[in-house]
Formats: sequence, C-alpha cells, structure tokens
Amino acid sequence: MKSKIHRVTITEANINYIGSITIDPALMKAANMISGEKVQVLNLTNGERLETYVIEGEQQGQIGINGPAALKMKEGHIVIIVAYAFLEQSLANNYSPTIIFPNEETNLIN
Repeated sequence: MKSKIHRVTITEANINYIGSITIDPALMKAANMISGEKVQVLNLTNGERLETYVIEGEQQGQIGINGPAALKMKEGHIVIIVAYAFLEQSLANNYSPTIIFPNEETNLIN
C-alpha cells in the first residue's frame, strides 16, 4: 500500500461519465495520489470493490464515482480509496504509506 484515504463519502455518481473516481485535490495531495494513478475503491456500505484511476476534482470534499462503477456505488456510500506501488525490496523494508482520515461527513481533512 502506497496511500490510503480512509472513509470518505461519495458525493456524486455519474454513469454517463467516461470512467474513474474524481477526488478533491486537497485530499489527493494529502494522500500522495496523482491524476491517472490506479486505485482500488472499497465500499463499506455494500461490500463492492473495484479498480479504477484517479481524476483530480474541482470542488472541496468532492468524491465522484463515474462510469460503470456508478452502478455499484452510489452517492452517500462510505468508501476507502487505496493506491499501491511496486518498490524494490530495499526500499519496501523501510517504506511508510501515507494514510489520511478525513471527516467522512464533509470529506475534509480535520
């Protein structure tokens, strides 16, 4: 695990969007995530799990699930967003992931 945004609320679901998950830029920065990065989205509300890529949002607190994923996850669902990285063993031994715990009602960093 490279980065984790632990327990945020989906603020929008758009089936007609090309795909991906849209994330508030402040959350992305705090979690050390970048646009285009592959992530796993773990839905605590219904148990769904999926992989997609990150798109930088434009609004504070924005977590948008887009494309076909919007059939599995809806506005108001609580999710965990996890990014992974491949590291050489020598780096992995001492690596510490970035984990943030935003307020799940506002999706803002406390």
